[in-house]
Amino acid sequence: MTTTLQDTSPIIIAHRGASGYRPEHTLAAYELAIALGADYIEPDLVSTKDGILIARHENEISETTDVASHAEFAHLQTTKIIDGESKTGWFTEDFTLRELKTLRAKERIPQVRSQNTAYDGLFEIPTLQEIIDLVKVKSAEINRTIGIYPETKHPTYFQSIGLALEAPLLATLTANGYQGANAPIFIQSFEVGNLQDLSTKTDLPLVQLLNNSGKPYDFVVSGCVGVGVASRREARRRHRTYADLVTASGLKEIAKYAQAIGIHKNLLVPRDNNGKLRPPTSLVIDAHAASLLVHVWTFRNEDCFLPLDFQGNPQGEYELFFNLGVDGVFSDYPDTAACHSTLQW
Repeated sequence: MTTTLQDTSPIIIAHRGASGYRPEHTLAAYELAIALGADYIEPDLVSTKDGILIARHENEISETTDVASHAEFAHLQTTKIIDGESKTGWFTEDFTLRELKTLRAKERIPQVRSQNTAYDGLFEIPTLQEIIDLVKVKSAEINRTIGIYPETKHPTYFQSIGLALEAPLLATLTANGYQGANAPIFIQSFEVGNLQDLSTKTDLPLVQLLNNSGKPYDFVVSGCVGVGVASRREARRRHRTYADLVTASGLKEIAKYAQAIGIHKNLLVPRDNNGKLRPPTSLVIDAHAASLLVHVWTFRNEDCFLPLDFQGNPQGEYELFFNLGVDGVFSDYPDTAACHSTLQW
């Protein structure tokens, strides 16, 4: 068994709350996650029209709210290009917070989690401040510090429309006492540039998210430049992918601005074309050599998400990854994760 970087028990990050049991990104999902043993809760952050940070998986909200049933907002349905993809629906940046508070959350994947549809229509969209308030109350109640793990969603896009996420995020965190490298928080992003910029403005821990395909979107848009020396440098950068970032040299570059990587499970334990696991890579060893923590996403109990090796046995998947020395896991079922983390340690 390989140990974690700091030789401590891996942290349990409630992925969008206890989203296996409640509609994701609701105060109910976060509160239940804390009760089930999560160390951190994870809000994905997007902006309202009036610049308030709220928790939604995407800024397009037709899949996670009842907005389509609100006739008063029918005129706001539109099509936009988000990170190079055309999306049609309703977008948070076209609503004020007051308007969004009239909507109610619903289960995002009802075909998989039909039991969660019983909670459709009950919960509001929470703000970042409301999430922090919940964490403070619950931490005091249970005498255990609960951390937050916010993600800046589509940072290049939000910056392009004048609603950059970083300044209001740091302002809110500072106002709530989150300061220093040991604060109970990780700030994550799939993009690189906004994390590099954040590293010059805060000492709070930063996490570079790494997918198992594609490239950071800011690498894509950085190709839209002129012909100078700097432009050629940016053009070379544009061709880099997530695969380049998980090399030993790429990890050393990440370590210059971030304290952890948040990786797709397949980057550590790949799957073959049939969904069966292949031998693990050296990513944990390489990341730890660069002094980076390794947090892995996303663990779920349903067979449709599990590799063939662990059908009906999500506990076995946790055991595999914990034995590889990961420093944390994102889980939709924090009780399953916490139980097995305790057993491993």
